[in-house]
Amino acid sequence: MPDHEQHAAWEPRMTDAEATAEARRIIADAYRPVPQMPTAYRDPSPLPAYGPTPPVPQPDRRIVPAWAAGTAVAGIGVGATCVGLGCGIWLACQGFAAVTLTSVLFVTLPIAAVAAVAAAIGSAVRSIKATHTETHHHYAGPVRQETNTITAPAYGLIAHNRNELNR
Repeated sequence: MPDHEQHAAWEPRMTDAEATAEARRIIADAYRPVPQMPTAYRDPSPLPAYGPTPPVPQPDRRIVPAWAAGTAVAGIGVGATCVGLGCGIWLACQGFAAVTLTSVLFVTLPIAAVAAVAAAIGSAVRSIKATHTETHHHYAGPVRQETNTITAPAYGLIAHNRNELNR
């Protein structure tokens, strides 16, 4: 027997009435509206002006960590010191005809290197001391806490970010 006759031999057949009923059921299922489930809800009622929870002092938080600000200040100080020493040496050496600006810069370069190493060591010590930070939150009464994280990577030579959190 050919394959299509074998296949037709074991497959049950539907009557025309059964086929029509099954077709109507399939079409009705396809055009039935999908029940809408809400994915989010925003409570439109206004927030109370006060509640049972007392106000909590919120200490000032700096955007720049202290170790980064310290490193920046140290870098500015090292730069100013090197420029001042370089200018002083250059002015002291003005009388010598053989002394050029390049040679003065080579003389001040070790001083700048020592100052930069000292600033880097100080920054490393400060960052090691600041690695242990604990944050404790103590709440009493109804509290609403939201934590929003925005990750906006910037790639390329010129990058422009618009970090907006619309509520």
